[in-house]
Amino acid sequence: MMDWTEKYRPKTVKQIVGNHSQMRKFLSWANAWKRGNPQKKAVVLSGKPGIGKTSAAYALAHDFDWLPIELNASDARNANTINAVATAGATHQTFSDDGQFISTKTGGLKLIIIDEADNLFERSKDSSVGGKDFGDKDGKRTIVKTVQVTQQPVILIVNDDYQLFKGSGSSLRKTCLHLKMYPVKSNEIVQLLKQICLNEQIRVDAKVLFSIADASQGDIRSAVRDLQSVCTNKKVITSDDADVLGHRDRSELIFDVLRDIFRTKDSQIIRQHVRMVQEDPRMMLLWVAENLPGSYSSVDDIASAYHWLSKSDMFLGRTLRRSNYGLWSYASDLSTIGVALSKHQQVHFQRYKFPSWLKKTSKEKSVLSAQKSLIEKLSSYHHCSMRKTRSFILPNLKKIAFSNDDFLCSFVDRLELSDEEAVFLAGKKAKKVLSSHRKKKQSTKDNFKEKKADSIESKKKNEKVERKDSIKQQSLGSF
Repeated sequence: MMDWTEKYRPKTVKQIVGNHSQMRKFLSWANAWKRGNPQKKAVVLSGKPGIGKTSAAYALAHDFDWLPIELNASDARNANTINAVATAGATHQTFSDDGQFISTKTGGLKLIIIDEADNLFERSKDSSVGGKDFGDKDGKRTIVKTVQVTQQPVILIVNDDYQLFKGSGSSLRKTCLHLKMYPVKSNEIVQLLKQICLNEQIRVDAKVLFSIADASQGDIRSAVRDLQSVCTNKKVITSDDADVLGHRDRSELIFDVLRDIFRTKDSQIIRQHVRMVQEDPRMMLLWVAENLPGSYSSVDDIASAYHWLSKSDMFLGRTLRRSNYGLWSYASDLSTIGVALSKHQQVHFQRYKFPSWLKKTSKEKSVLSAQKSLIEKLSSYHHCSMRKTRSFILPNLKKIAFSNDDFLCSFVDRLELSDEEAVFLAGKKAKKVLSSHRKKKQSTKDNFKEKKADSIESKKKNEKVERKDSIKQQSLGSF
């Protein structure tokens, strides 16, 4: 089945969903190029993934019959490549598909599209593979130069405009028209999904469409893919199908991906399923690392797989240090496809486990949180700084609380400490001590309530007897 995101990709700018004011400015900029008097030679389209930036660029090329020339993150984008492709394309004339020369004076323009232009980081070192440099050394400076000398319209597509404009890209603020695109409203996404259902001749409950639109959070691509997954092999979609989509367990989807990684070597299937899960590459690496030793039987296979996991971890580290999220795709492929291709011996079947490192980290975070909140309460109670409380008061209190259960119970009641704070103060025995203390308190309360109830009942009985005696005395006195 054809991917609906490609099948229903907008052909014209008018078909772009949402961001209407931005698209009007976009068309105005293109018309200025058509007239030959653009004030800004390039435009920057910024915004979150999936909201139609790349689609808008290609739709514009279609509307104005311009030849699109694209450079994206999968291409080498260093100074030499950009000079050879983008700069040369931006400063020379163009030809039609049949080889006829078309002058820019008659409207024959090329549209230079540089996708993920925010992922250029002026590396000083070479990143060559097989004699070809895949780094981006001087790439941003060359883009600035391209915009300055271009005779063709240029579109820079970015997720984070700050990364593009900082450093050597600061001059682009003045030379480019910046159009910030926003997540699409749910009602507009619903209208698009309705049109797709009509074209596919599928009857869908309106609740399903609204559920998909709300879950997408303005991401059109995500909404269309969710709709396709719900409608696969069906002609009637009910609200029950929406419930399945809205409450699907992400861990179950990850288990399916793990089975693909550990049992197959089909890179296309693995990459497709990883994208469907939309899991953070850091989390994916932890899932694979946790379940790898129990899945592979050969020590050599395990060693090879961990080699690729270590390479993936290196890419993730560079991603965080440099804010270069274009490296995530490499990290994801290394930790999934790299591990899958490492196996040569028989694999074991096992029940996949949640990453133990995350469990350990979450416990450590809870302990640190309990420590911080306890110190805050102590410093407020003793009217001294948190630093003095941590250094002098807390150590002594911990010794007393550990050795004296009565002190621990009274102290917990006085400061209204939580169980986590009490455990940090007196160790694991605190739970047992507090549990016994609370049972005694509850028993005392219950006894008090019973005594009070008995007292009230006894008082009522006495009053009843007194009233009877009083009536009896009155009746005897009348004779």
